[in-house]
Amino acid sequence: MSIIVEVTDLTKRFNEEVLAVDNISFTVNEGEVFGFLGPNGAGKTTTINILTTLLRPTSGKAVILGMDVSKKQDEVRKAIGLVPQELTVDDELSGRENMYLQADLYNVPRGEAQKRIDELLELVGLEDSADRRVKTYSGGMRKRLELAEGLIHRPRVLFLDEPTLGLDIQTRTAIWEYIRDLRKSTNITVFLTTHYLEEADELCDRIAIIDHGKIVALDTPEMLKQSVGGDVLSVGTALDKDLTAELKSVSNVVDVKREGEVYRIKAMNGEVATPLVLNTIWNHGGVVTSVSLSRPTLDQAFLEYTGRSMRDAEQAGTFDKRAAARALRRRS
Repeated sequence: MSIIVEVTDLTKRFNEEVLAVDNISFTVNEGEVFGFLGPNGAGKTTTINILTTLLRPTSGKAVILGMDVSKKQDEVRKAIGLVPQELTVDDELSGRENMYLQADLYNVPRGEAQKRIDELLELVGLEDSADRRVKTYSGGMRKRLELAEGLIHRPRVLFLDEPTLGLDIQTRTAIWEYIRDLRKSTNITVFLTTHYLEEADELCDRIAIIDHGKIVALDTPEMLKQSVGGDVLSVGTALDKDLTAELKSVSNVVDVKREGEVYRIKAMNGEVATPLVLNTIWNHGGVVTSVSLSRPTLDQAFLEYTGRSMRDAEQAGTFDKRAAARALRRRS
């Protein structure tokens, strides 16, 4: 299995205040779907912008198909496709005209472009809408057109930056199917960033969890979930006293994390541990306000490696993005 993308000690600093990517290293194998999972502001888009030659790293190295992205930008751009977060299609052109424009930008011969455009429009289910102006398209149709455009020059690596952001679950599921079909039919390598846990779980062969610019875990979805090490018991309480130490001593309990009034308890056997945990809280004068028991999920793996849930990380990420924007404005 050959390595298509190799990243070594990659760092991007916008100024002293904002360290967007913090000394990360990883590889992507040929033909796999590799996922970057993390909240907004974690460093996902900054990393993808470096890999697609849109940003220069502060330090470190990124190599795609044996080419340094900082030294061979033109060659790298010819070998990759990019579907960015923001829609870039021209509303006043038809879907087919947008595809021809993209083909011209990549110097695809007209005769070959026509064949590829027909194939790609069929792949993403837009053949019947191809000659309508894009301004009549729904958000999902526009995203599918962007996906087709990213493939017009037959790239070896396709970068998808939050490919289903803002789409409803039905459209999101349809996009997942297009990506699966694409990988099966072409063996293309896909680098996908997302903050949707189910998207990473459904699509990716391996996932890197990134938080505050650092990769904190990297493995298959199944191994990441198994690394949680057992069932997860979530218990809401109404008690000022911290019972972390007492709960850790309960039989079958492996670890305890407290988030406000909620204890997240990892246990090897959740059914056995639950009554023992509740009794411990009651014996210390606590009131139990909620109880839930679940098997390992990616959300729990994210919590395990970052110390916070994805929802809490999303709220923190909003602040991080604003800080980065302020830093960029000061530079200009």
